[in-house]
Amino acid sequence: MASQENKVTISEVYKDWFLDYASYVILERAVPSGYDGLKPVQRRILHAMKEMDDGRYNKVANVIGQAMQYHPHGDASIGDALVNMGQKDLLVDTQGNWGDINTGDSAAAPRYIEGRLSKFALDVIFNPQTTEWQLSYDGRKKEPVNLPVKFPLLLAQGTEGIAVGLATKVMPHNFNELIDASIELLRGNEVTIYPDFATGGTMDVTNYRHGVKGGRLRVRVDIEQVSRKILAIKNVPYGVTTENLIESIKKANDANKIKVKKIIDNTAKDVEIQVHLSTGVEPEQTIDALYAFTNCEVSISPNACVILDDKPCFIKVEELLKINTQKTKDLLEQELLIRKSELQEKMLYSSLEKIFIENRIYRDIEECETWEAVLETIDKGLNPFKQDFYREIGEEDLIRLTEIKIKRISKFDSFKADELMKRLGDELAEVERNLKSLTKYAIRYFRELKKKYGKDRERRTIIQEFEDINAKDVVINNQKLYVNREDGFIGYGLKKDEYVVDCSDIDEVITFCEDGKYKIVKIAPKVFIGKNIIHVAVFDKSDKNLVYNAIYRDGVSGRAMAKRFQVKAVIRDREYDVTKGTPRSKLLYFSINPKGETEEVSVRLTRASKAKNKLITYDFAEIDVKGKSAQGNIVTKHPVQKVNKSKSNTVRVEKPKSPDLFD
Repeated sequence: MASQENKVTISEVYKDWFLDYASYVILERAVPSGYDGLKPVQRRILHAMKEMDDGRYNKVANVIGQAMQYHPHGDASIGDALVNMGQKDLLVDTQGNWGDINTGDSAAAPRYIEGRLSKFALDVIFNPQTTEWQLSYDGRKKEPVNLPVKFPLLLAQGTEGIAVGLATKVMPHNFNELIDASIELLRGNEVTIYPDFATGGTMDVTNYRHGVKGGRLRVRVDIEQVSRKILAIKNVPYGVTTENLIESIKKANDANKIKVKKIIDNTAKDVEIQVHLSTGVEPEQTIDALYAFTNCEVSISPNACVILDDKPCFIKVEELLKINTQKTKDLLEQELLIRKSELQEKMLYSSLEKIFIENRIYRDIEECETWEAVLETIDKGLNPFKQDFYREIGEEDLIRLTEIKIKRISKFDSFKADELMKRLGDELAEVERNLKSLTKYAIRYFRELKKKYGKDRERRTIIQEFEDINAKDVVINNQKLYVNREDGFIGYGLKKDEYVVDCSDIDEVITFCEDGKYKIVKIAPKVFIGKNIIHVAVFDKSDKNLVYNAIYRDGVSGRAMAKRFQVKAVIRDREYDVTKGTPRSKLLYFSINPKGETEEVSVRLTRASKAKNKLITYDFAEIDVKGKSAQGNIVTKHPVQKVNKSKSNTVRVEKPKSPDLFD
């Protein structure tokens, strides 16, 4: 039996297992590497696609099968990761229905769609000579530890992942801006980079905090006002689809936070969602409400977490860019050193071959009877030239000379050999110059990438600071306004009285009474205004076009006065007067003109009037719009019986929400 000291409790076993599991999920599943910007499944897919690459498209089902040799977690996870990469339009050249990030439509089945590595991927991701390899999970094949990516790939694509105890969320950035920023870093300058989303829209980066935990992005869609009753949404925020955007609008409408008549989804290649507004709803206010209560504006919390030195690190996006830029520079240096070694070897062998043939050393070995004598004879023949070689000549070099065929010796052209040596020498000199000025070489490399692949990759997301929207200020149409004209009450609690308009419980209401008194009050269940109310409406102080036309009888002089006025700067609950404010003054005519229209009216005098012409035509176009305190122009000094719109009036006047007095 095991001793008491060797016993292990179940809790200890679970603790060890859980830590192993957590470590595995963090390092091998959910969090990308800070060096190549890839999660293990993405790296294995790209490696598998490189193995299959012959320039033609491959069925995604076949790519999945190839990748399963390296990724031991099933075809579903591989297929989802591959589709996700294909939708980002950077590493995978796609063919077929790969889904839509705007609508959320899923891709077709793997057997129907095809893909291959993009030219960009082939240029910047692969180089077996600079790749560190490891055995695959079953030990049968080799796979890369990290791919030698010469580009800030993670920042270009973005990523999300949920591990055990932590998560990562790196925003995608603009391709060209990343290259420009890398160049600035190579020059020794500091940079600041901001996300750029393929879905477009507008973004507030005030609290971005360089992409670290605790930061926040606000992203809005572009909303176009097609008409007073139709709004068009032209894109979706990052991470939102047209389906859940529309659903969020419906929920806000059901909660009486906005009033929408109907929603029409015209999305095809480009996003277009038409929002039809209910009658009387202000489009500007609805736009703010859409931002406040729906997914037309979303808040995104970035959390840049990557694997560096086999452990998760929380890092600023600019620091990650520095690491990627330095990694690119180091890889370029490795490639130059490898190329230098290759060129030196080519030049060495070309020199050996020329000496071997031109000095007829091949003839000297004809009389040798042993293999050792052959090698010794060749080595002796090379002795006068060894001081010109960059390294010592070994046995392998001598053996290689013995493998030169007679046909090649007979057709050897000294001039061509010299030309080849010159080309190799020129290239070697260029490589050495690049190694001496590695920073300039790296800058040229990035510029070439931008020139070659940066076309049509302009910034899609506009950066601007948003004004904060107070939700209370944009709630619309969650109440109904009623009026009791005779008794002088208004409010949303008078459900048995006359309905006026839908409104919100924070709106202000303007009311006019027959005696010319008017005031602006805050909506409430029941508010006393004054008897004989003639007009009630929700007050919009920002409306610069609304004009009131009025004719009133002055209580002292008896004259009929006409005025056109607007109501802008007012004090709530304070009583104002259309008339001069004298006792027994009264409104004879009143109209509401949303676009500042004018009209002709017929003024009928009383029978007791001394005027010969008892019917006067008056045109409001003859007077200017003035302030609310203006007294107005004289229409007539004689007593007036009634004022009506003239039948000959040709100006179309929009019907107000409340009936005009005596119209």
